[in-house]
Amino acid sequence: MLQTMRNAWKIIDLRHKILFTLVIILLYRLGNAVPVPYVNIDALNSYFAQMQNTVLGLLNVMSGGAFSNATIFALSIQPYINASIIIQLLCIAIPALERMSKEEGEEGKKKIASITRYTTVAIGLIQGFAYYYMIMKSGFLTADGQGVWAAVVIILTFTSGSALIMWLGEQITEFGIGNGISIILFASIVSRFPPSLYQMITNTVNGTVAWWINVLLLLGALAMIVLIVLINDSERRIPVQYAKRVVGRKMYGGQSTHLPMKVNMSGVLPIIFAQSIATLPATIAAFTGHSDSAWASTTSIPYAIIYFLLIIFFAYFYSTIQFNPVEVANNLKKNGGYIPGFRPGKPTSEFIKKVLNKITLFGAIYLGIIAVVPILISHFSTSASLSGISLGGTSIIIVVGVALETVRALEAQMLMRNYKGFLS
Repeated sequence: MLQTMRNAWKIIDLRHKILFTLVIILLYRLGNAVPVPYVNIDALNSYFAQMQNTVLGLLNVMSGGAFSNATIFALSIQPYINASIIIQLLCIAIPALERMSKEEGEEGKKKIASITRYTTVAIGLIQGFAYYYMIMKSGFLTADGQGVWAAVVIILTFTSGSALIMWLGEQITEFGIGNGISIILFASIVSRFPPSLYQMITNTVNGTVAWWINVLLLLGALAMIVLIVLINDSERRIPVQYAKRVVGRKMYGGQSTHLPMKVNMSGVLPIIFAQSIATLPATIAAFTGHSDSAWASTTSIPYAIIYFLLIIFFAYFYSTIQFNPVEVANNLKKNGGYIPGFRPGKPTSEFIKKVLNKITLFGAIYLGIIAVVPILISHFSTSASLSGISLGGTSIIIVVGVALETVRALEAQMLMRNYKGFLS
């Protein structure tokens, strides 16, 4: 990874993209430090310190600490993620949206992106109102923040902050490196690691937590990182043979190659999307003042079960979107390629679909296990140190997944710029 960054830095275009991405991240982090008016930040921080293992603690981690400080970026990218889930599911359920996304090309994609933006603003308004309601009901407003005007200012500030984050993410995607929304989420989570590490060291020095527990946690995190890297690089290679054909005086084809199919084809997206849906009941419970409910906890068994099932669902959902067996089989047939032992056309597509279902199931179960096991450890643990690793487990999955995807994007762009063909 470091070697890839060094090589990318030597290319002027990529250096500009990297610097642009870093500037956007800096602006995002600055926005995380600007609180909205009329909110008692100290009282709010004290409240969130007691809610680390609830959905409020999870939202705070995903926002990089902005949620507990009621800053302009407190809602983070959650409204955009929820809007993306809704629109993508509607594209399957509503034929008009499906035709728009598949048949109208770039123009259709622009229309879908525009609908997603409007939906993000609408969800931002709803979540902004819910957060204001929680703050008001818990008594965290200042003396001059009791009126309607204060409510309007707070809600609109939260909403505009979520819209601005969406715009910043789109700028990174277009002019920077990698997926902008994933990069912003990556920056939010990484910003929480130094305080967590400091707290871990402080607990060890003060004797609050035994040193060997923290060592086990670090070793577990390293083992999880190694496992994530191995699975992300794993793939099933289906052998493909191309028939020989004569064009003029030259003979083409006849070579053997393979069709690579990633075990974890959808990357970290199932984790991000499943988390947003799984926390919906907990979010409603927390925002309505029922933070002591079992549904408001991110270490409860119902949350773990829903989280696991949603990860499997979104893994299949995204593998279906990204990989079309019928289209792949048709392309092989057009180019004179075939899979040994299977006739071109429908038999080939059925075989590819069967392989896709098997490896997607394995990848989905892998994602579900490494996401849910830390939650179960936190649920059954009585140690204060172990009870907080549920958030850490999810954070590591997202951080490592986004880092790997960003490095791949860098390598792809370097490959395009360093490609030497017959024109060079």
